[in-house]
Amino acid sequence: MEEKFKGLTNDEVLASREKYGTNEIQEAPPETFLQKVIGNLKDPMLILLIGIATFMLVLSFLGQAEWYESVGTYIAVALVAFISAKTEMSSDKKYRELKESTKKEKIKVHRNGVLTVVDIAELVVGDIVVLQSGDKIPADGTLLTGELRVNNASLNGETEEAKKFAAPADWKYPEEIKGDTLVDKHSLFKGTTIYNGEGLMLIERVGMKTMMGEMAADMADDDVDSPLKVKLAKLAKQISTFGYVGAIVIAVVYMIHFVILAGGINGFLALGGMQIFKKFMEALMIAIMIVVCAVPEGLPLMISLVLMSNTGKMLDMNVLVRKAIGIETAGSLNILFSDKTGTITKGELEVVKFFLGNGEFIETNEISAKANKVKGLLDLSIGKNTSAMYDANHNVIGGNATDQALLKFLSEDTYLALYSDKDSIVDASQSFNSSNKFSQAHIKSVGKTFYKGAPERLLVKAKKCLDESGNVVDLDKDALNKQIDELAKKAMRVLAFGYSEKELVDDKINDDIVIIGLVGIRDEVRAEAKSAIAEVKGAGIQVVMITGDRLETAVAIGKDANLLEGEVDVITPESIKDEAELVNRIEKMDTVALSSDALNKLSDDTIKKIIGKIRVIARALPKDKSRMVKLCQELNLVVGMTGDGVNDSPALKRADVGFAMGITGTEAAKEASDIVILDDNFQSIRHAILYGRTIYHNILKFCKFQLAINVGAVVISALLPFIGIEEPLTVTHLLYVNLCMDSLGALLLGQEPALSRYMKEAPRRRDESIVSKKMFLQFTIMGLYLLVIALVWFKSGFFHPLFRSMDQLKTGFFAAFMFAAIFNGFNVRSEGFDIFNRIKDNKNFFKVMFAMLAVTFLLCQSSLVLPAIGKMFSCTAFGWKGWLAVILMGLTIIHVDMLRKLICGTYKK
Repeated sequence: MEEKFKGLTNDEVLASREKYGTNEIQEAPPETFLQKVIGNLKDPMLILLIGIATFMLVLSFLGQAEWYESVGTYIAVALVAFISAKTEMSSDKKYRELKESTKKEKIKVHRNGVLTVVDIAELVVGDIVVLQSGDKIPADGTLLTGELRVNNASLNGETEEAKKFAAPADWKYPEEIKGDTLVDKHSLFKGTTIYNGEGLMLIERVGMKTMMGEMAADMADDDVDSPLKVKLAKLAKQISTFGYVGAIVIAVVYMIHFVILAGGINGFLALGGMQIFKKFMEALMIAIMIVVCAVPEGLPLMISLVLMSNTGKMLDMNVLVRKAIGIETAGSLNILFSDKTGTITKGELEVVKFFLGNGEFIETNEISAKANKVKGLLDLSIGKNTSAMYDANHNVIGGNATDQALLKFLSEDTYLALYSDKDSIVDASQSFNSSNKFSQAHIKSVGKTFYKGAPERLLVKAKKCLDESGNVVDLDKDALNKQIDELAKKAMRVLAFGYSEKELVDDKINDDIVIIGLVGIRDEVRAEAKSAIAEVKGAGIQVVMITGDRLETAVAIGKDANLLEGEVDVITPESIKDEAELVNRIEKMDTVALSSDALNKLSDDTIKKIIGKIRVIARALPKDKSRMVKLCQELNLVVGMTGDGVNDSPALKRADVGFAMGITGTEAAKEASDIVILDDNFQSIRHAILYGRTIYHNILKFCKFQLAINVGAVVISALLPFIGIEEPLTVTHLLYVNLCMDSLGALLLGQEPALSRYMKEAPRRRDESIVSKKMFLQFTIMGLYLLVIALVWFKSGFFHPLFRSMDQLKTGFFAAFMFAAIFNGFNVRSEGFDIFNRIKDNKNFFKVMFAMLAVTFLLCQSSLVLPAIGKMFSCTAFGWKGWLAVILMGLTIIHVDMLRKLICGTYKK
């Protein structure tokens, strides 16, 4: 071994590590539980609740409110903050476990004059490492010896093989890394993968000083507010405005009411200062209760519970949720930028077409049956003319990506049979090289030289080919070239196979070559990705494939994946003469594909005008992804971004929801993401979108359920005292309503099933209000119907004979109010009449409903067993006739809402 390749000594390793640092990519330290709790307390809805609770606490010190009202609200806020933090900590833990479970990568390195194996993290500047096919390059450095073909996709998204050669003695590693440096002749970069070749590498930079490390450090720190957070902030503002304005108006009205009861201003003033203060405080208390009733305290808790319970379900579908809010955001997507390789496509080359020299196609799985003689010669030209092989674990190793695809097409059984066949030994061969564009192998026992290579090289010398029966016939070059051109349009790489009866001659194709057949090789679109893309598009989400591949390849895949449909405009830099003219031209098209160069030639305003037509962006750079996310968000669109490389990290973090790939994804990409797709499959992204929409629908159901109760409680408390019914619902009644319906209501509706029809709905805008006109009408009508129940209960005279006293009558109304509110849970499950649809899939529904009914019953009857509880909650027990009335009145809310659905026509949608 040469002196210079003996490597570092142990002392030199320590000195280098001390000077240049370790080879680890430092991650941002995970948030502590306390940091997550504090972050959750900044939610606008929780801030509103804390403000109300604090004001109630002040009033309790003045003797104008009960202390447990504010304490109950504080407890609810604390539960929300803690549950949300626990969910996020649990997701983080699963992610860390997943990361730690992956085997630490090893590398062979020269140290102390011997070859040893160490963890990649232990490498230092000055180390000399051995690189072979399939290795991941462990740090940045220089190729000292050998020749490599490198895949730089993890850094720049480009999938082509970058050729690397041994650096000359005077070579200096570049100080500044530019875009072209990635594809220079001698530089190697951490995280990239070796397709083919072997050599020795000198480590020049490690850890955070590598290109990957610098990209990870430069990743944006600012998170964009999620759509749900924006909607909740808007809802909190609407509710607080409604509550405060309503409270002021009602307080003023009550003061006027008191003045009128006192016989006018003079009579009111004659009551004296203390009585006037008490009346003022009474009006203020009513106003505060209006605010308390108006705010759905259980909404944040419900959202936390729903998000927490769904993270486990998503893991079963290969979706690891790192940030719980990411699930709901996925359901709000307007536009999704997706990687091509491994997400839409399978992520590996495979033989997808086979055709004979006469242009006739044969299905790849029918070659043996239809053309057995052809298959035998084809097997020899692949199995005996390749640099790839099967290892002991049945994996294909060695060679380049094309060789590996051909060997998989051949099958392991056929390869092993050929390998062990002593009658077909290769006695001379020549490997593929970029100048010849073919490889050849001579088998003496067969008396043939087999060729594999580019069609344009083999067809020049060929005049004959095999037909389906294996007969040698004249070659139809016109038919053949037509098929090759068609496959090229579909982004397939075509390889030709042939044989000669003559001996092998180096760097030459014999002139008697007979074409065995040709194959089309491509990274094929996943079948399940096609259907998932169709479903996501049906959900109104614009899917854009953003890839580092060539424009022609991207267009072909885009068409096969049904992203590019109808009239397609392919935009190149040369086709852009005038931006206004381009916009007019694109308006007439259905879909658009363009290259990164073309994208960068357009202004932001122009891109915003055509963004709705874009379906494919080729040769994409990291800055293109970040730019597209930014422009979409400026258009108020909710943006999703998939990615696997360090180069994708800024865009993943900037997007409203970032999907990192679990198999091919770098750690930097996973750290920047909200969701990790464990199987790298677009189908799993579809699952995340469906569950996101389900969660949002469950939030809407809860809002309709809760706000109907709140509206009913507000109007009943505000209006009935004016018609002589003082405190139809007491403060403790209202406290029970808030605590019971908020927390248990979250459990009642939080587990509603995912419905396929959610994927047929149009996506929602980022700033769209949670409370739509349709939803406002629903909960307002139900809230006003609760007022009708109150008026009928107290004023019709029909119910009075069923109760022995006014206290029993008021307790009966409290029970009827609760029962009607609980039964409204059936109504909000559907906009149609199918209120029992898949109710068994919500395992909590009947359990929680019966629990709420039972607790209400026991509370109303508590005065019989626990008089102190009955007194605290202003409840007086009553008989079975009263309970029959309570149940029947409560059930009427279902019939009234059915009538609303019929009149409004919501059942049709």
